[in-house]
Amino acid sequence: MATTGDRIREIRETRSLTQEQLAEMAGISKGFLSDIEHNNKNLSSQGLLRIANALGASVDYLLRGDSHEFSESRTIVIPPYLSEAAEDMGLSYSQTLELLNAQQSVIARRSKKSVRELSVKDWKNFHEAIKKVFG
Repeated sequence: MATTGDRIREIRETRSLTQEQLAEMAGISKGFLSDIEHNNKNLSSQGLLRIANALGASVDYLLRGDSHEFSESRTIVIPPYLSEAAEDMGLSYSQTLELLNAQQSVIARRSKKSVRELSVKDWKNFHEAIKKVFG
């Protein structure tokens, strides 16, 4: 049975990325990435989000291998209110993607019902709540 590390390595190799390249994109060390891929270390949720963003893969796929498999080319749509909130808060593109991924992960776990669009204030509040949890 494939592990999270196996799936990370699979996608990294499919995308023709070296460990060094992926580590740099995800903001982690090459040695730590190697340990993850060889199942010698566990990932924090923040580290998992960073690697998922760098690979263009879903957290669900990396963790369980199910859900929607990664795609070769993934279009990411940043909601306009998130874009505005990110600009107001001075977030980088990577930080904005992490926030979007975190919000989508929360929604995916809560319900299949329709989800209302978050306002700029909602995004800022969500960002503050995430900072409290992940530091």
